[in-house]
Amino acid sequence: MAAVRRIRWRQRLRYWFDGTMDRGTPALIGWLGLASVGLIAVVTVLVVVLTNSDTEASGGWGGVAWMSLLRTLDPGTMGSDTGRPVFLGLMLTVTIGGIFIVSALIGVLTTGLDNRISQLRKGKSQLIETGHTIVLGWSDEVFTVIGELARANQGHRRRACVVVLADQDKVDMEDRIRARIAEAGSIRVICRSGSPLKRADLELVSPDTARAILVLPPTGPEADIDVIKTLLLLNNRQWDKTRPHVVAAVLDSDNLAAARLAAGDDALLVDADDIMVRLVVQSHRQAGLSAVCIDLLDFAGSEFYLAPAARLAGSSYGEALNAYSLGVPVGVHKPGQMLLNPSTDTPIETGDKLVVLAEDDLLIKIADSPAPDRTLLIGWNARATKIIDLLDRFVEPGSRLDIAAPVEPTAAVQAARANLTVGYKACEPTTRASLEALGLGMYQHVVVLADDRIDPDHADDRTLVTLLHLRDIEVRLGDPFSIVTEMYDDNNRQVAQVTKADDFIVSSKLISLLLTQLAENRHLQAVFGDLFDPAGSEIYLKSAGDYLVPAMEANFATVIESARRQGHSAIGYRVHSRSDLAPGYGVVLNPPKLEPLTLGPDDNVIVVAPA
Repeated sequence: MAAVRRIRWRQRLRYWFDGTMDRGTPALIGWLGLASVGLIAVVTVLVVVLTNSDTEASGGWGGVAWMSLLRTLDPGTMGSDTGRPVFLGLMLTVTIGGIFIVSALIGVLTTGLDNRISQLRKGKSQLIETGHTIVLGWSDEVFTVIGELARANQGHRRRACVVVLADQDKVDMEDRIRARIAEAGSIRVICRSGSPLKRADLELVSPDTARAILVLPPTGPEADIDVIKTLLLLNNRQWDKTRPHVVAAVLDSDNLAAARLAAGDDALLVDADDIMVRLVVQSHRQAGLSAVCIDLLDFAGSEFYLAPAARLAGSSYGEALNAYSLGVPVGVHKPGQMLLNPSTDTPIETGDKLVVLAEDDLLIKIADSPAPDRTLLIGWNARATKIIDLLDRFVEPGSRLDIAAPVEPTAAVQAARANLTVGYKACEPTTRASLEALGLGMYQHVVVLADDRIDPDHADDRTLVTLLHLRDIEVRLGDPFSIVTEMYDDNNRQVAQVTKADDFIVSSKLISLLLTQLAENRHLQAVFGDLFDPAGSEIYLKSAGDYLVPAMEANFATVIESARRQGHSAIGYRVHSRSDLAPGYGVVLNPPKLEPLTLGPDDNVIVVAPA
């Protein structure tokens, strides 16, 4: 029975010891410290008991303990020892024991430090920040978002913080961001490795103290499902204070209703599919519109701001058009109502704000008869039907659209529409003979859609070949039609400029820029929603001859006044001779009002005007 009790006692002691070892580096250091104290104590007692004379020479108990401690920490100390063999032997013993203990301590510290560095590299540590912007998810759009946030915060919040949470390696994310974004040095970019779909990982980025949260759709067929689940987690979270405003993009319009339910009333949702469709339809009739939209959405030039209009209270919108020396009004924001390009006699009241196009909010100080269209749609993808449906609302009655694709989309061709007659022509978009057989000279507009059945890079390559063929055919026919095309990668746009297409629409970049704008100012959702809605005022590129005498020197203040008399709000111009030159592609927004300006017959004035 006694033997059994001893065995159990040893087992419990071993279990207790194993439990302390599981506590990691601090427990190991503690055991090594106890071993050092025990070794020094034993040697000190033996020296005092066995070598009285050497003990007295060494200063008694305290002196011997000090000597033992020094030899434990530094083996070289015993080289100067003198005395009897027993004393020297005990000093050698404590030195050898010290070598093992110190070596083990160094190993423990090294291992613990390596483990800590490894944990930090995994990006699992808790973030302690205030007023930061959180980006949830990882895709190529994250580089556009961070770059725009860096530009937006230049000169405003010093060293603003952007936090990226994605299911990626932390170090890899940071390296890729530094390699892709030159402006990232103006803000602090912090990466955390974790899934936005897991509540515990979301807590790593301190959402309670954030100023905005952007939810980016990841790559893959279930991107919207991930966005909806992330929105659910955010909406059902218990917030310490007011919830930061949440901005998210949904790729498929069919998922928008579910996303709204998941996000709650306060979140802003961008229907990427719908925005893309609207932009294609509006751009096909006025080349260069996407360049205007990119300039409006990015933070490199002029952007929309809501400026208090207290000083203009009592005046009309028409009188306010020339009220700002460094900004151009385009609308009035009344409580609960956004009016873009309202009637010039619209009164400005106390509490109203003006929608002003300006380079910085700190700098804001006080047509031909419509005719039926003939459009050729080359290619087919999931957005094509929505493009045709929306185009039917823009064009005049009697307009025609022909679909040129390898396979006839029967449902789209046979559907009844109010203004459009839709036809079909068999075509292989990358084959020159097939394109020539379409009779391109009879069309005013050509829209080339990117193929969504293949990978984006390959789709852009096929689009580039189609554009080269179209450009050569257009030149031979005497430039009878405009060309608008979709591109997946903005980098491919630079290569495609050789085709001299009239407009390139890069959906991913536009949506990323829009998300960033809304993250910085949630009140702009009504502005952009109205701009992309065919029922209200939109952005148009109208002939400069409608506002100025071609080739005659004037200034932009004259353009604003000329546009005002027509019920339009002028916000810039586009020079045709620079339309294929990056980065602005001839677009100049919010130019100085009094500088000399000469526009030719091929140039355009950019206005916000009713349909």
